[in-house]
Amino acid sequence: MGDPAIRQRFEATVLVHLDAAFNLARWMLRDDAAAEDAVQDASLRALRFFDGVRGPSPKAWFMAVVRNACLDRLKEGRQRVLEDAYDDEVHGLASARVGGTTAETPEAALERGAEAHWLYACIRSLPIENREVVVLRELEELSYKEISAIVDVPIGTVMSRLSRGRDLLRQRLLAERSRQRS
Repeated sequence: MGDPAIRQRFEATVLVHLDAAFNLARWMLRDDAAAEDAVQDASLRALRFFDGVRGPSPKAWFMAVVRNACLDRLKEGRQRVLEDAYDDEVHGLASARVGGTTAETPEAALERGAEAHWLYACIRSLPIENREVVVLRELEELSYKEISAIVDVPIGTVMSRLSRGRDLLRQRLLAERSRQRS
């Protein structure tokens, strides 16, 4: 794409959503490397079809492209299931308390990291149609209308999948909690 104005518009309207795109891809594919590849593929597709942007927002359109790239990878069997890699933001011990004067104790950081890992594992265990709407609504804070455009289903179906996903997540969290206490 040689036109600098189009490239600049693409960067301003689509590429600003790369973090959200990677987040969705990581949740769908359950693998950071596969998610990076899917987002790269989706970015190239989005650039190629940038003139066809449609839907409630450029973010929703791009997230739909990312979702389709992830589904293609899942269908092709290119997705690998790996354990979560260490992530300082989730597992790190260096976070500070409010005010920044007292560092978090290693025990508190370990507990917080374990809770986050436990929650993420429960979300990852959801069926993909529920997992993707939970991630888009609860983590990416997209509207029902945007999610509807991304997953290409009616808003009522989005709400049903979200409700079912939340129920399944609640059940799994409660079951896991009771199993841990036993």
